[in-house]
Amino acid sequence: MQVLLQVFDRLVAAGATVIVIEHDLDVIINADYLIDMGPEGGAKGGRVVACGTSEMAAGSKESITEKYIAREMKN
Repeated sequence: MQVLLQVFDRLVAAGATVIVIEHDLDVIINADYLIDMGPEGGAKGGRVVACGTSEMAAGSKESITEKYIAREMKN
Protein backbone atom coordinates (compact mmCIF):
# COMPACT_ATOMS: atom_id res chain seq x y z
CA MET A 1 0.00 0.00 0.00
CA GLN A 2 2.87 2.35 0.79
CA VAL A 3 4.13 2.14 -2.80
CA LEU A 4 0.71 3.12 -4.12
CA LEU A 5 0.52 6.10 -1.76
CA GLN A 6 3.98 7.21 -2.94
CA VAL A 7 2.82 7.02 -6.57
CA PHE A 8 -0.21 9.17 -5.70
CA ASP A 9 2.07 11.69 -3.98
CA ARG A 10 4.36 11.90 -7.03
CA LEU A 11 1.40 12.40 -9.35
CA VAL A 12 0.00 15.19 -7.19
CA ALA A 13 3.43 16.81 -6.89
CA ALA A 14 3.60 16.79 -10.71
CA GLY A 15 0.32 18.71 -10.84
CA ALA A 16 -2.08 15.83 -11.51
CA THR A 17 -5.50 15.45 -9.94
CA VAL A 18 -5.93 11.93 -8.59
CA ILE A 19 -9.42 10.58 -7.97
CA VAL A 20 -9.62 7.23 -6.21
CA ILE A 21 -12.60 5.14 -5.15
CA GLU A 22 -11.28 3.23 -2.18
CA HIS A 23 -12.23 1.44 1.03
CA ASP A 24 -8.72 1.08 2.45
CA LEU A 25 -8.37 3.22 5.57
CA ASP A 26 -4.73 4.16 4.86
CA VAL A 27 -5.71 5.63 1.49
CA ILE A 28 -8.73 7.40 2.97
CA ILE A 29 -6.74 9.02 5.78
CA ASN A 30 -3.96 10.12 3.42
CA ALA A 31 -6.37 11.80 1.00
CA ASP A 32 -6.29 15.59 0.72
CA TYR A 33 -10.08 15.60 0.31
CA LEU A 34 -12.64 12.84 0.64
CA ILE A 35 -16.29 12.33 -0.16
CA ASP A 36 -17.98 9.64 1.94
CA MET A 37 -21.14 8.19 0.45
CA GLY A 38 -23.64 6.38 2.61
CA PRO A 39 -24.81 5.92 5.20
CA GLU A 40 -24.91 2.32 3.91
CA GLY A 41 -24.74 0.64 0.52
CA GLY A 42 -27.49 0.01 -2.00
CA ALA A 43 -30.92 1.49 -1.35
CA LYS A 44 -29.80 2.74 2.09
CA GLY A 45 -26.92 4.74 0.61
CA GLY A 46 -26.24 7.06 -2.25
CA ARG A 47 -25.88 10.39 -0.54
CA VAL A 48 -22.94 12.37 0.77
CA VAL A 49 -22.62 11.87 4.53
CA ALA A 50 -19.19 13.50 4.96
CA CYS A 51 -16.77 15.48 2.87
CA GLY A 52 -13.60 17.44 3.36
CA THR A 53 -10.33 16.51 5.02
CA SER A 54 -10.05 13.39 7.17
CA GLU A 55 -10.36 15.60 10.24
CA MET A 56 -13.56 17.16 8.93
CA ALA A 57 -15.06 13.79 8.00
CA ALA A 58 -14.19 12.39 11.42
CA GLY A 59 -16.82 14.74 12.85
CA SER A 60 -19.71 13.39 10.76
CA LYS A 61 -22.30 11.49 12.77
CA GLU A 62 -23.92 9.93 9.68
CA SER A 63 -20.71 8.40 8.36
CA ILE A 64 -19.91 4.78 9.18
CA THR A 65 -16.35 5.44 7.99
CA GLU A 66 -16.10 8.29 10.53
CA LYS A 67 -15.64 6.01 13.53
CA TYR A 68 -12.71 4.25 11.84
CA ILE A 69 -11.11 7.55 10.81
CA ALA A 70 -11.51 8.99 14.30
CA ARG A 71 -10.06 5.87 15.94
CA GLU A 72 -7.09 5.80 13.55
CA MET A 73 -6.38 9.49 14.05
CA LYS A 74 -6.17 8.93 17.85
CA ASN A 75 -3.40 6.35 17.34
